[in-house]
Amino acid sequence: MKNPTSMIDIQRAPQSKISETNFDNLVFGQVFSDHMMECDYKNGEWQAPVIKPYGPLTLEPSARVFHYGQAVFEGMKAYKDNEDKIWLFRPDQNFERINRSSKRLAIPEFPKEYFFNALEELLKIDKDWIKKGFGNSLYLRPFVIATEAGVSASAAKEYKFMIICSPAQAYYSGEVRVKFSEKYSRAADGGVGFAKAAGNYGAQFYPTNLAKEEGFQQIIWTDANTHDYLEEAGTMNIFFRIGDKLVTAPTNDRILDGVTRKSVLTLAEEFDIETEVRRVSVQEIIDAAEKGELKEMFGSGTATVINPIAGFGYKDQKFELPKMEDSYARFFKDKLMKIQYNEAEDKFGWRYEVK
Repeated sequence: MKNPTSMIDIQRAPQSKISETNFDNLVFGQVFSDHMMECDYKNGEWQAPVIKPYGPLTLEPSARVFHYGQAVFEGMKAYKDNEDKIWLFRPDQNFERINRSSKRLAIPEFPKEYFFNALEELLKIDKDWIKKGFGNSLYLRPFVIATEAGVSASAAKEYKFMIICSPAQAYYSGEVRVKFSEKYSRAADGGVGFAKAAGNYGAQFYPTNLAKEEGFQQIIWTDANTHDYLEEAGTMNIFFRIGDKLVTAPTNDRILDGVTRKSVLTLAEEFDIETEVRRVSVQEIIDAAEKGELKEMFGSGTATVINPIAGFGYKDQKFELPKMEDSYARFFKDKLMKIQYNEAEDKFGWRYEVK
């Protein structure tokens, strides 16, 4: 394989859009930086990556992504510290996961050298879009789609791997309340729940809309077999604090192996917070809430980091959670963000500097 850095074709935008962007009033995922990375898979191999101005794609109406849903993605963030250094948080985990997702959907795995070299070049070109300050970041969306024309029901032979970038502040605002699902499930055994497949997210919008009509912002999915066990929220892994113990469901082929989730569990061990990774039943959480033992719930994810949950509902019951002075959610968010923004020691080697 040729040197991937020298192979990157860089086509700079003639003019930046950054002066037109209000960084004090960003809506998550609606504003994009000047450039994007694009790499095609043809003739059995990935071609040279291209960094080019952000803009529309031209695809055949018969491109297989439209018909058979071969599409996977990742979510990452780039951060800038007070010395203008650019950092990523555990990008190796995102790279490995997008290839696991790709493999499950019969998409060719992407070369590691292409991924990291193209990503770093893209971030250096669009570095002005990464704003300093706690909470500011550049959200990165790597994704792969099947581009081969044709509607025969088989895996495509042509694909497009892309990375687009969107300046971000906080993902959620206001208090979040969740509904425990009674009927709908996110994934089933043997399915693609562990993968960041686009269809996983498209399928959740209808049940989530039903929950929103009842005054909730998100759903916590229950298992497909019995609907007795809690698994994960719409865009987050989920944690429960019962007494002073932190409990979360195990990952499996139904639940996404979240990077932030793994980081929270590592930090909990570091700071001697008792954790249990096991199945969590709906009834257990209701019982704990009724006894006053359920101290807090929070979601974890790249976009949210840590998102406290103010209350939950199940069937006709609604529960409000206490407001904790010594909140685990606040503790973990502070620890994680200080590592991400290079404001604290990184003894785990999670930070990755873009040089």
